Amino acid sequence: MKNTVLVIAAHPDDELLGAGGTLVKHVAAGDTVHARILGEGVTSRDTHDTANISVLHSQTEKAGAIIGFSSVLFAHLPDNAFDTVSLLSIVKEVEKYIADIKPDVVYTHHQFDLNIDHRLTSEAVMTACRPCNEHAPSKIYAFETLSSTEWQVKDERIFKPNMYVDISDTIDKKITALREYTLEMREYPHSRSFDGVRILSQYRGMEAGLHHAEAFCLLREIKNI
Repeated sequence: MKNTVLVIAAHPDDELLGAGGTLVKHVAAGDTVHARILGEGVTSRDTHDTANISVLHSQTEKAGAIIGFSSVLFAHLPDNAFDTVSLLSIVKEVEKYIADIKPDVVYTHHQFDLNIDHRLTSEAVMTACRPCNEHAPSKIYAFETLSSTEWQVKDERIFKPNMYVDISDTIDKKITALREYTLEMREYPHSRSFDGVRILSQYRGMEAGLHHAEAFCLLREIKNI
């Protein structure tokens, strides 16, 4: 059975860092995959140029075309300042996506990431996808985002994956798509680097007996048996 898949990310490139290889596999399996990016992505930086917003969004669309997204839309929330917007406003934005796309599967951020935008995105998604809502997805997964998830405090809230996807045959395409993000990627040993992406996929792969993997936390699954 074909699925409709929705990835909801806080910033451009988060959608690929967290689930790029998995989303390629969804597309290859015949699923319809959509991306929704809530934040602008660059305006919190000291050296930002407002022109970079349109450049970054263009890069997102080019990267999405490589992955095979059916659509990519932006909500333009303030970068690294989602806490200056009411949670209700973010939830309503996500609810529009859920009502429009009617996804079977949703991927989003881990609820305890260091980045405030990631945390509020996760909370908004879980609120918008509560089972009493029409078109609530049957599966919700949280992904890890390099340069945020691994920098969290290493306590009981640490990212603890319980589902792994073999991306040994899609890791190269994931990195090819990430190469479109010339404003976002960094040089190794920064974790948000091409080497960092590959090293994480190998590490998660070793956890699951695979060459390369993406790891997720299953947040909720509703089954009809």
